[in-house]
Amino acid sequence: MKKIFLTFIAIVLLLGASVQKASAQYYFYDNNYYDNPWLFEIGGSLNAMNCLTDLGGTKGIGKKFVKDLNTGVTKLAGSVYLSAMYKSAVAIRVEGTFGNIEAYDRILEKVKNTTPRYNRNLSFRSKISEIALIAELHPMFIFRNYQERDEDPPRLSPYLAIGIGFFNFNPQAKTNAGKWVDLQPLSTEGQGFAEYADRKVYKLSQMNIPMGAGIKYEISPMLNLRGEFMLRKLNTDYLDDVSTRYVLDPENLYAKYFTGTQYANALELNNRSKIKSEQLASLPGGIRGYNNKDSYFTFNLKLGINFGRERIR
Repeated sequence: MKKIFLTFIAIVLLLGASVQKASAQYYFYDNNYYDNPWLFEIGGSLNAMNCLTDLGGTKGIGKKFVKDLNTGVTKLAGSVYLSAMYKSAVAIRVEGTFGNIEAYDRILEKVKNTTPRYNRNLSFRSKISEIALIAELHPMFIFRNYQERDEDPPRLSPYLAIGIGFFNFNPQAKTNAGKWVDLQPLSTEGQGFAEYADRKVYKLSQMNIPMGAGIKYEISPMLNLRGEFMLRKLNTDYLDDVSTRYVLDPENLYAKYFTGTQYANALELNNRSKIKSEQLASLPGGIRGYNNKDSYFTFNLKLGINFGRERIR
C-alpha cells in the first residue's frame, strides 16, 4: 500500500511539473480570456456500485473481473465532490461516496452442477462509506498548449484518475429466522481465536486505492458532465467475510468463545452448505474462500458546477 501511494505521489508531481507555467491570461473558449488558471468545481454523482469477492459470480469459477461479474446485484450509490483544476490539465478532488454491495452463492442455480459455490450457499451485504483524495490527469491539455496555438480547447476531455481513500464496511448475513446480523464479531473463520493464531480479526475501516478513467464534457462555462469508471483496490479479502477455510469442530470451538444467540448465529452462519458430505469442501476444515483480495467499483454519472472563473474580455 505504501509503495503504491508513493508511486502515485511521484506521478502527480512529474505530470504537474510538465504543465506549462501559468500566464496572466488563461484562454478558455468562445474567444474569451480568463485571468485565473485555477478552476474549482463542486458536484454530485449518481453511481452504479458492484463488487468482486469470493461469493456468487457468473459461472462461479473465480475468473477475474468481467469474466466473473454478476450485474444482477448492482446497486445504486451516490457521491459528492469538490475539485481544483489547473489549466484544465491536472486536478485534485476530494470525494465522498456512499452505497451498498451484496453477493450470494444461490444466484448460481443455473450452473449449480458445475460449481461448488452454489452448494456453499454463503451470502453477504454491506454498506460502503468512502472518502478519497483523487488526482485527475487530462492528457489532451498536458501535451498541447491551446493558448499558444490560439485554438479553442476541446470541450470533451478524457482523463485518468488515481488516488488514495479510506472506507468503512460491515458485512452482514441473514439468519434462517430472517434477522440480519453482523458477521465480523462472529469469527466465522476463527479470526482472533487462539486455535487460529494466523487468522487476525479484520478491521471494518481500511485504506483503499481508487483508480479509473473518465471523460468530461463542458456543457457551458458553468456546467460539466462526466462519465467515469472507478475501481477500488483493497488490502483485504474479508469484504464479504469469506477468505480461507472452515473451522474445525465448530460446535465445541464456538461454545468456548460464545454463548446464547451469538453462539447460535456463529454456528449457523459459518457453514450454510446445502449438502454436507465427504466429497464437498464444506466439511469442517475444507475450503471456504480463496484468499484473493476483494474489490468494489462504480460507474459514475457526474454533474458539476464551476466557480472561480473570471472573464476579462
